[in-house]
Amino acid sequence: MYTLFIGNKNYSTWSMRPWILLKQAGIDFHEHLIQFDSFEPDSQFKTEILKLNPTGKVPTLVDADITVWDSLAICEYVAEQQPEKKLLPQDQKLRARARCISAEMHSSFQNLRNLCPMNIEADLTHIGEQLWAEHEQLRAEVARIDQIWSERPSEDSFLCGEFSIADAFYAPVVMRFVCFKLPVSASSQAYMQKILALPSVRQWIADAKQEQMFVPFDEPYRQNREMYLNK
Repeated sequence: MYTLFIGNKNYSTWSMRPWILLKQAGIDFHEHLIQFDSFEPDSQFKTEILKLNPTGKVPTLVDADITVWDSLAICEYVAEQQPEKKLLPQDQKLRARARCISAEMHSSFQNLRNLCPMNIEADLTHIGEQLWAEHEQLRAEVARIDQIWSERPSEDSFLCGEFSIADAFYAPVVMRFVCFKLPVSASSQAYMQKILALPSVRQWIADAKQEQMFVPFDEPYRQNREMYLNK
């Protein structure tokens, strides 16, 4: 059985991707959560995760004597090991699209990442309005994501037809858009609702809200946990 090492569910976008992929596909795995304390070299988090991989980051997947780190590598590894789960589209064109947009999410959208970190339990609508007004590059990145979501094969489908790695990669973006209430088209709003309705995503959100932790270095907009809490 796989063991997936993850960080706090309220904050860790990279952990969310392979976790919901495995859950949504019905693949058994053991979850091992390493709580964020700090990312200093001598922190408990770094000490524990560096025993598993040289990057000192989550997520990390352990499969017997094989260790896979990096969320995209983990998702591709699982898809390769579990071909019957069809975690990548069977159609060649859609499979290429799934890989392209997943890689784009993996390497791009730095303004969205930096300005709008995932914070599932918080309602930062007022911050989102301010950021939207002040940052042209953020608006451009959201427009690109809106385009990607609106180009799915049909209005009621996932990004590449059936649920795939691509949807797992954009699920944390949905969390960010909800938290900061960033404006997107009606088509993208419909896609967001489709993601939010997934059992795996609902469970991740519930678990995140149960953590009730406050990690200061992941909180650029709140001074305490009760501030802007989404109740």
